[in-house]
Amino acid sequence: MFLGVTGMAKKPIKNAKNEKEAAPKPIKMQVLAQYIRDMSFENILAQKGINGDVQPEISVQVNIDAKKRPVENQYEVIIKTAISSKTKEKGEPMFLLELEYGGIFHIENLPEDQLHPYLMIECPRMIFPFLRRVVSDVTRDGGFPPMNLEPIDFMALYRNEIQRRTAEGSKERAN
Repeated sequence: MFLGVTGMAKKPIKNAKNEKEAAPKPIKMQVLAQYIRDMSFENILAQKGINGDVQPEISVQVNIDAKKRPVENQYEVIIKTAISSKTKEKGEPMFLLELEYGGIFHIENLPEDQLHPYLMIECPRMIFPFLRRVVSDVTRDGGFPPMNLEPIDFMALYRNEIQRRTAEGSKERAN
């Protein structure tokens, strides 16, 4: 299955011989593949047999990893999720779901300075609905109500990570 997106690069090409060459080339992006790289689901509730009315407290952690592949203009982006559910009353674990969901992307005509944010924001945004479906299916098949993850603001996630790294860099330079 191929998903494609095109857009326009913002900067005109320098040292162009004519107007046609100076026009920015459209950004081309295709999702070449999507896959589950690793998944683990533990139904602790079934193993321990917790009794009574159980109200869950759910924790979701998300990390993103991206790297260049050996093939020109191809990148791999992995969304790593760790979802745990505990009882509100006693804090007893109910289930744990760890999922690494990946996509292979072909990206052309994107300026180098825009590549990192594109890989960390746009690419995860493209594959997140599929990861969300896997989480829903696995929790349902594991004996729980289907868990529908809220949409993730990957732009905010990216900005927070940049701010965190900048703050860490400032602390290290101060020491």
